[in-house]
Amino acid sequence: MHKGPGLVQSDLTIRFWGVRGSIPCPGPDTVRYGGNTSCVEVRCGRHLMIFDGGSGLRPLGNALVAGGRPVDLDLFYSHTHLDHIVGLPFFAPAYSAGNRIRIWAGHLQPAGSDIRSVLEKMMSAPLFPIPIDILTARLDFQDFAAGETLTPRSGVKLVTAPLNHPNGATGYRLEFAGKSVAYITDTEHHAGKSDPEVLKLMHRADVAIYDSSYTDEEYPAHRHWGHSTWEEGVRLAKKAQVKQFVIFHHDPGHNDMMMDQIATDAAKMRAGTIVAREGLVLQP
Repeated sequence: MHKGPGLVQSDLTIRFWGVRGSIPCPGPDTVRYGGNTSCVEVRCGRHLMIFDGGSGLRPLGNALVAGGRPVDLDLFYSHTHLDHIVGLPFFAPAYSAGNRIRIWAGHLQPAGSDIRSVLEKMMSAPLFPIPIDILTARLDFQDFAAGETLTPRSGVKLVTAPLNHPNGATGYRLEFAGKSVAYITDTEHHAGKSDPEVLKLMHRADVAIYDSSYTDEEYPAHRHWGHSTWEEGVRLAKKAQVKQFVIFHHDPGHNDMMMDQIATDAAKMRAGTIVAREGLVLQP
């Protein structure tokens, strides 16, 4: 379901603005599924939650500005590899003093770092020409430890867990108004053994969004890269009794034809499985 550039209002709405991993890959071979990197909008009533700030954050920001109203939101990073944070300097609402943005990360404290310092480093010479201080919106930086349970807004609960990824990452389970959404990206499974942290986040979720970068056939050549497969995601979804499973974080080398084949194969393995594409809207 796609309802144009405006933002859909309901008790719980999910919209995908970036579905790729590793690097943006726009071009004629990625038109149908999109080439922007990870960015998922979740509307919990009047509360706006964003999961990851990849290049998909830019078009989301443009849509928010076009709405003409002050923006108050929470941005939750799974981790801070470049493909997940590159959108922030191009996020239009960050340049308006009337807006408020709370930025969260759960993977940095064990390494003695924090989310503000990481984003400051990205937006500093010689990597970027303007510093983070040029952003005039009210920015609040919140570090936590993956595994904590968060209550960022009234009626919104976030269960978090550490994921198996180089430099660490955080998985999320959002609960609101009797519905649940699991956002689990940049995690590597262990062959033949389900990750108990992932199963906990997925357990009977209405929607589970999972790192499906590779196929099982491709995975051995990418072992220890920190990513999983769509087949493993389906296996986990079955075990966790997920209602709607969403294949996400597509490898940049997977063109539209390959994604179509994955969609066909996944639907055979578990009916109702969805392959994420830019503009997809879900209302569980």
